[in-house]
Amino acid sequence: MANVFTRIGVGVGPWFRKKIIDPLVQILRRGAEPKQLAFSAALGISLGVFPICGVTVILCGMAIAVLGSHCHAPTVMLANFIATPIELSLMVPFLRLGAIISGGPHFPLTSDALKKVLTGHASREVLESILHALLGWLVAAPFILATLHLLFLPCFKILVRKFSPVPASSPKKALSSLTEVKPKVRDV
Repeated sequence: MANVFTRIGVGVGPWFRKKIIDPLVQILRRGAEPKQLAFSAALGISLGVFPICGVTVILCGMAIAVLGSHCHAPTVMLANFIATPIELSLMVPFLRLGAIISGGPHFPLTSDALKKVLTGHASREVLESILHALLGWLVAAPFILATLHLLFLPCFKILVRKFSPVPASSPKKALSSLTEVKPKVRDV
């Protein structure tokens, strides 16, 4: 697997391995449950495609705080990191979906509109387009979460089995032998 990533490019392969592959392998080796990992990865990507840049880390942090032990924090944050390029590519579809749902006008994506945003002269149209993108994300996010969870669950079952330091049946046997209590019987 390492050979594939080093063939991609001189700088991309080692970067990809250090930032994506190595953290994922560490997560898998720590023995988290596949269901929890699948949910956490789906949640991280669903929040990671939020259409306002820079907000996704805060959203993931709040989700981790609210969900507590129901999600795996490192997996949520890693998935959020992985979702960054996807976030940028989904802004326009979220904008269009929100405009369709609200029945609002079609916002023209021109260089003039971008100049207005960058110079701080955002018009009402630009602000409405941001609200449309948020609406599009709010409608799509539950479907993204559910679909990704269903896709990730079998993947994480395989990956956890492959990278688990202890075979899946051993912890149960080891735990049962440790907790087994044998009463002492005295002859009277």
